[in-house]
Amino acid sequence: MSRGGWCPLLLVLLLAREVQAQVENRVIFLPGTFQNVSVSRNETVQAVVSRITPDVAYVTLQFHTQHRNATLSYARMPGQGTSLTAVDSGLLSALQPSQASLSLFLSSPDEDTVAGTGVILPYSSTDPVPGACNTEFTLDIDPNVYILYNLYETTIRFAPANLGYERGEAPAACDQSTEADTRWRLLYDIYQYFLPENDLSERSLFSGIQDVADVQGMMKSGKRVMTLLSSEMSMAAFNSIPGQGVIYSVIVRDPLMNSSASYIPAHTYACSFASTLDGCQTLGKISTKVFFTVAGLAGLFVCFFGHRFFKCELFCMGFSFGTFFFFVLITRTTELDYDICLAMSAVIGVVGGVLLVMSWWRWGSVMACIVVIGLMLGFLVASTVLFTPLGDLDVLRRSDAVFWVTFCCIMVVVPLFFVRWPREGNIVTCGTVGAYAVILAINAYIYTSLSFITLNILKRFLNNNFSAVFTDMPFQAIDYSMITVWVVLGVGGIVLQLYREHSRPFFPPSPYLMWLQERERRKTNVLDPSHHFPPLTNRLLARARQLTKRMDSAGEHTPLLL
Repeated sequence: MSRGGWCPLLLVLLLAREVQAQVENRVIFLPGTFQNVSVSRNETVQAVVSRITPDVAYVTLQFHTQHRNATLSYARMPGQGTSLTAVDSGLLSALQPSQASLSLFLSSPDEDTVAGTGVILPYSSTDPVPGACNTEFTLDIDPNVYILYNLYETTIRFAPANLGYERGEAPAACDQSTEADTRWRLLYDIYQYFLPENDLSERSLFSGIQDVADVQGMMKSGKRVMTLLSSEMSMAAFNSIPGQGVIYSVIVRDPLMNSSASYIPAHTYACSFASTLDGCQTLGKISTKVFFTVAGLAGLFVCFFGHRFFKCELFCMGFSFGTFFFFVLITRTTELDYDICLAMSAVIGVVGGVLLVMSWWRWGSVMACIVVIGLMLGFLVASTVLFTPLGDLDVLRRSDAVFWVTFCCIMVVVPLFFVRWPREGNIVTCGTVGAYAVILAINAYIYTSLSFITLNILKRFLNNNFSAVFTDMPFQAIDYSMITVWVVLGVGGIVLQLYREHSRPFFPPSPYLMWLQERERRKTNVLDPSHHFPPLTNRLLARARQLTKRMDSAGEHTPLLL
């Protein structure tokens, strides 16, 4: 074949390849049907929506990945105000009369391939338009939920919605009036949905997204935590749970039209998948695991033998109190690294444990020590009470003063029972607190929500703005298992110690007071052989003379006979 004959053939092959590439980069979305999409680097995928019925006024396209950003745009070339780059991205397209299809575009902003799942949701003209009154974010109409998190709290923000309107009509003005026929009648329901605990898989996330992507799914599977009025700020704060997947969404309701629409759900694990030091895959620090492993072993000992070995119990309780108090103090007043703060707190906790033991050894005041032990149990009881839904009551959540007064009242009431039943109260504390220390040790390796009983209180001490946070936690199979372990260990330790100690003295005597009594007895009882022992100083001097005195030569000595 001549050289000139190859040119038309090459042209045809290039055109065919281009057509094939366009077909491969084109994904058909059907309304309400999820579609898994993989976007390679330097590739743009066209998302085509077809078969849109005439009663649909607008549609939303949402695309979700686990931790890699994806860009969703109205045009093939992303631009400012016409695209959004996020792990949970969504766009809203208002339809024109007789429009039955539209196209949006997906691309990868980074050098990696992005895989995710997406869905198109249609809405009618009576449904509110999420994010149509946006004045804060870049998109003109922004139906997205934006998430910010830190160690203490996770905050979600979203743009206000507007009333629905027919195709081709102009939307209602956002801030021209506050009458009942404007967007100010809209209500915003904030929902959260917990993914399975200890599950960071992509499959688990995509399954959860598919369950709660629309209004019906979120109302069925999610939990409504609050309702905002249009006059309130469009934001909400929640407790951060590192390593626990949570999906947040907002459903805007029009009570007059009895209609609703869903914002784009957004998810977070309150940790980073990109961090190699302390990311989602390696959440537990080595220092934390070592600290709580030792604490768990000590707690297991106290749970079953604390009252019998009273000095060991006092040391553990003093150590716990000192470590907690000084960890809060050091963290709030310095900028030291977490490991250094934990190490310094542990050292000071050892000093606190020794001081509590020495105070009992020197003065022998059992009641004073029992009050400290009772406060430890009161702290755990108060933390548990406020860990329940009672802690999310507005009067407690919005006022630090009311919260801390309630907490301190519960904490102080518990030691009052120890005045009447000191031994039983001490044994109950050993079983309850010791068993909870075991739960904290397990949490260092396997996540459980029970650790947040005390961690929420610690966060409230360390963060001034934590009072505005919802502390709702997931309760799943692992949490019920940990409750069972806590109850079994606690009840077992309490019953065992009550049975073993019922015939023994209530508390062991103080060693120092016993020594004083023994010394006094030796002074007054002349029949006691120990009464005739020389004092300790004289015995030490005599022993020293024996060691330094020159020994005489051995020989037989016969006494003179008179």
